[in-house]
Amino acid sequence: MLILSYICSISFRAYGDTPVEIKHKLWLERDGRVIFGPGRDGLLKAIEECRSLNAAAKKLKMSYRAAWGRIKASEDRLGMKLVEMDSVKHGMHLTDEARELMNCFDQLERDIARLLNKANGKLPLKHS
Repeated sequence: MLILSYICSISFRAYGDTPVEIKHKLWLERDGRVIFGPGRDGLLKAIEECRSLNAAAKKLKMSYRAAWGRIKASEDRLGMKLVEMDSVKHGMHLTDEARELMNCFDQLERDIARLLNKANGKLPLKHS
């Protein structure tokens, strides 16, 4: 069963003029294990840009092993490939399924941000 999880928190200062804001963090889980979230989304975007897992890992200041482990874990939990090796340059590219997942995730993030932005103005707390 695929579970969509997000955390919503209200943050405010007890004293001062800083307005209250609703914050969130979104990720996808299956059986309590992370499938996809902002970190993996960023990793796939870096792979798409760099055309290499090694270069993407360096860009994100993470080890190759950690990057590969996250990709493999997501692929195993989703039951689909997210990346494929290029035959000519020994590079890497995203699958169509990975692009679709990223597009859906990004759209969901935008929808939630829009909803929370709208809700921020309706909080029964004093805004400055």
